[in-house]
Amino acid sequence: MNITRRAAIAGAAAASFGLSAGPVFANDKLRIGKSIGSSFPFSGADYGKAKGFFAAVGIDAEVSVFRGDGQMQQALAAGAIDIGLGSGPGMGYAAKGVPGIAVAAMASEPRNMSLVVLKNGPIKSVDDLKGKRVGVTTAGSLTDWLTRKLSATKGWGAEGIEVTPMGEMRTRLAAMKSGELAGSVNSIQETFNLVEAGEGRLLATFGDAVPDFHTHVIFAHRKLIAEKPEVLRNFLRAWFKTAAYMRDNRAETVKFIAQTMKLPESVLEASYDYEMSMMSFDGAFNPKAVETIRYSLKDLGILDRVPEAKELFLPGFAPVTP
Repeated sequence: MNITRRAAIAGAAAASFGLSAGPVFANDKLRIGKSIGSSFPFSGADYGKAKGFFAAVGIDAEVSVFRGDGQMQQALAAGAIDIGLGSGPGMGYAAKGVPGIAVAAMASEPRNMSLVVLKNGPIKSVDDLKGKRVGVTTAGSLTDWLTRKLSATKGWGAEGIEVTPMGEMRTRLAAMKSGELAGSVNSIQETFNLVEAGEGRLLATFGDAVPDFHTHVIFAHRKLIAEKPEVLRNFLRAWFKTAAYMRDNRAETVKFIAQTMKLPESVLEASYDYEMSMMSFDGAFNPKAVETIRYSLKDLGILDRVPEAKELFLPGFAPVTP
């Protein structure tokens, strides 16, 4: 990303959020941006604030929600947020010059991403998907990449499953019912919503297809890192204390996050084990996962090259002892 383009993105994001460019830190206030609202792990930001874990380490947390990694990275570029909660492939934006960089891993392999098929449809196993059409959100998205990765893992090559971008879930569901799609790649909550409605069946999750991966990571603005590293360390300690609380208090966590995500508690209860089994409790980066992400960045079109690992994350902040 060249200087002119970066300045344009920063200016646009700053105008969009009504904020001046450049982070402002007062009384250890931290502006935390979730790349999407419909995420179990990202709901830890709301939970940590509600439970007082951030306040206990002197942090006044302000949580906002964006429409994907791209918009959240624009907010980091503009200095509109100090902390970003996003996807592993979002680590590639640092190599483009965005002043936010990953400092801790939040979740490992994508056990919370799933394949759903019709409850009484003809697809009985992943093997039945060879040569079939599977719906994803958009071309070049994580759902697109995961489907191609699954196909390659099965020995069919990246094109062994016909990836079909179709946007939101209701469009993909209609296409499944009409026979246009054999299945769809969804969040585990979307899948269990369909299961509960009697329309879908969970076929598989992507944890086995992508065993070494960081599905979610925590980003920090470089200005925060340079000027107030201890505030960042306090945030990370509070974050992983929240993660441990989520692990140790299932019923309360399900109830809170169901309200945050505006989903039935039964859906969160069904998906809880999938989510918690991939959560990190110390933020340590897995070198093999970083390697997977390095190559995924070119596959997804985020970068036109495979970056060096040192471009993607900043060591020294993780692992964390809450």
